[in-house]
Amino acid sequence: MNDRSTSRLALLTAAALLAAGPAGADGAAPEGRSIAYVITNLSWALQSTPEMTECPRGLNDGVREQFKLLFPEVDGRPREFADTQLRRQIESYHPTTAPDELPFLEGEGPVAPGLDLDGMRGPEDFSGPDGTHGVDNQMHRVLGCIANYRAPDGPIRFFEDEMILRENYNRLIVQLNGVDSLLDDPEVEVMIFRGRDKVLVDAGGLRALPGGTQRIDTRWGSRYIRHTRGRIEQGVLTTEPVDLRYPWDAFYMPTDQFMWGARLQLALTPAAAEGLIAGYTDIETWYLHMLRNWSAHYQSYGKSSGPSIYKAMRRLADGMPDPVTGANRAISSALAAKFSEVRVLPFTDAERAAIAAATPGVPYRGMPAPRPDPTAENH
Repeated sequence: MNDRSTSRLALLTAAALLAAGPAGADGAAPEGRSIAYVITNLSWALQSTPEMTECPRGLNDGVREQFKLLFPEVDGRPREFADTQLRRQIESYHPTTAPDELPFLEGEGPVAPGLDLDGMRGPEDFSGPDGTHGVDNQMHRVLGCIANYRAPDGPIRFFEDEMILRENYNRLIVQLNGVDSLLDDPEVEVMIFRGRDKVLVDAGGLRALPGGTQRIDTRWGSRYIRHTRGRIEQGVLTTEPVDLRYPWDAFYMPTDQFMWGARLQLALTPAAAEGLIAGYTDIETWYLHMLRNWSAHYQSYGKSSGPSIYKAMRRLADGMPDPVTGANRAISSALAAKFSEVRVLPFTDAERAAIAAATPGVPYRGMPAPRPDPTAENH
């Protein structure tokens, strides 16, 4: 292990042990050598400092501000609907890679959270907040200076994070099998699938608690099943890359998202897990999710603009080149994720068969994203 990996793991381990307390200090194997965690919080990992050093030129304009700049009133004459509002709506739903008519402010600076996805150091790479080098996170350049996505109170960030826990469609579970120790284990099996049940929460309803049970969804959720392997070092799970398909629903608008070469790096305790899911996010399905869940009205809350975001994502894309055109269709990214320990009910024979039939990281190769079945469970 190199020095930067050791440094990162040491920091994450310290946080894990502080959270775990005495119960996890000895790293004993979980019951049955298996432990599962259900996702409770999910948001794009961006560098968001109070001083806004990553946004020295300020934050981007939103749809309302852009509309006034693009279509100013001239001599008091009314603006035509087809040439203004309708035109902008068409640009939102049918975006292009043509140069943006308006300036776009990228996230800057040398620091951004994330992982080294390509094993190389390049001019576009960041350093992590802990000093890790070679971090690939072009998504930070796209979303880092948009108020909607900045921590701690960007409106879209807040609602999407909250609804990961609230809405059953988002019930993503990570299960570790063959675990000899939660502190150090050179090889564990990692399974990812969708659950069907509510998460145990406190009286306020917004903070997840460990415990509770989950049934897995192999009827409507078989497309989410993934197998990969990982290792645990100093209390931190690191997985091998896997092409990930995962559910993300906000305001009852279910969508699927895709992340190529996704890897998890999570600090583990017997009660929770926390860290990063990093990989190359598919641009088209990300943009579909954004439009379905956040109309121009909602985008205006924290000043974001669909057409400008799409152009920036395509311009900064750095993964999954199209085999015909060579244009990159995915962008390096990282998600900040929190999980709570959960008990998965024993699999039925049918569920075991569905899990066995799922191939590791079934690749998604740029075809139109399948829409969720309208009869799927969403409660």
